[in-house]
Amino acid sequence: MSFWLQAGNPEALKVASAVDMSDATEQMYPMGTEHAILFWNRVPVQLEYRYDIPVLLDELIPLLEEVQSSEFSQTRLYWGSDTFSVEWRIARDGDSLRIDSRWDSVHGSYESLLNDRSQLTVKIDSFVAEWLKVLRRITSDLATCHVRLEDDDIATRAQALLSKSS
Repeated sequence: MSFWLQAGNPEALKVASAVDMSDATEQMYPMGTEHAILFWNRVPVQLEYRYDIPVLLDELIPLLEEVQSSEFSQTRLYWGSDTFSVEWRIARDGDSLRIDSRWDSVHGSYESLLNDRSQLTVKIDSFVAEWLKVLRRITSDLATCHVRLEDDDIATRAQALLSKSS
């Protein structure tokens, strides 16, 4: 497979409350804990739970909902943390997604290699399932740590995606 994720097993700190899921994720995972790893056309890209993933969450959850809709045709998104800066242009191609990417910054400075391998096609179900590994890790840690969220919209939607996949 050209696209997959390894969620890892990051250490989770106790967090009493947070503004939302992104804020909780940033607070819950310390620097130096295990990363998630995104494999893009066989190139490993580290995603820090403390910095990269919180930046992704507010767009990732709606994206996963959207690509599963029969009306979905295409979208464009830009994720811009210091160590995971990428633009994805995503289009439906039958039961798959065709993703054209432009990588600006990643851990390990693999941008040129990733840009050489910028196009990827992945089954929609596989794309969603891979991201759900990371969401399952985060929602599990949020529950285990009993984090209270002031705005739980994204967390509730993430949980709904996870429930739907079971």
